[in-house]
Amino acid sequence: MKLSHLMLIVVSLSVLIWRTASPVFAENRVLHMATTTSTDNTGLLDYLAPVFESSTGIELRWVAVGTGKALALGRNCDVDVLMVHAPAAEAEYISRGYGVKRHPFMYNDFVIIGPKSDPAGVGEKSVAQGLSVICRQSVNFASRGDDSGTNKREIQLWMDAGLGVPDRESWYIQTGQGMLNTINIAAEQDAYTLADRGTFIKYESNWKGDPPLVILVEGDAALRNQYSVIAVNPARCKDVRYDLAEKLIQWVLSPEAQHLIGEFELMDKKLFIPNGGMD
Repeated sequence: MKLSHLMLIVVSLSVLIWRTASPVFAENRVLHMATTTSTDNTGLLDYLAPVFESSTGIELRWVAVGTGKALALGRNCDVDVLMVHAPAAEAEYISRGYGVKRHPFMYNDFVIIGPKSDPAGVGEKSVAQGLSVICRQSVNFASRGDDSGTNKREIQLWMDAGLGVPDRESWYIQTGQGMLNTINIAAEQDAYTLADRGTFIKYESNWKGDPPLVILVEGDAALRNQYSVIAVNPARCKDVRYDLAEKLIQWVLSPEAQHLIGEFELMDKKLFIPNGGMD
């Protein structure tokens, strides 16, 4: 059995216990969500959830995994709603009837980070040029390797650069872990990695503004990182709390939530930019 499949089974079992063991769930005011590690690691959900509960009376509980695993939890009817960031995978998920509609509500961008010494010299290059140099020089690169939204985008960037995914190369380190852990592994290995800006800012704040890894490639149009929220389809999952999922969707698109997202900062830096209803 592949490690990724085993991890999904463990997460699914955890969610099942989480749903059935809580007497609060029987009160029908608890919404279960699968989300990405970036919305959790950055503290965004800890910041938004109490306001959502105060505004709606609904308690939001979530499990943070890569987008691929989050979509699988939705397919398995283990959660009510998804908060994810892999538009192509989301579109396929909806086209197959697993989700009702995709609602974009915020974005940030991806960045390539690496050691301050920049051993491959990728600073200020385009994404394609930077990846080409890393590949040509066989410099360590840490990949999440977990089918997350970030991992999906990283794979696409290798392909767009005409390089193919170097997953058989010794310098290509697949961590199988979330974003913060992958950044820390990259730092230990003097490696480059692709990160979402929000999680990088959180990592930077952990180091009081002076982290071992720094942003070296940014601003490329291919690095845009859109987040969306999707209700699990009640036609496929009879026990899903679609009514509560719709309440969350309406709330994250509301002026109140959009303002809160825009005001969420660490080190005086915005982690996400609200764009409710737009791509």
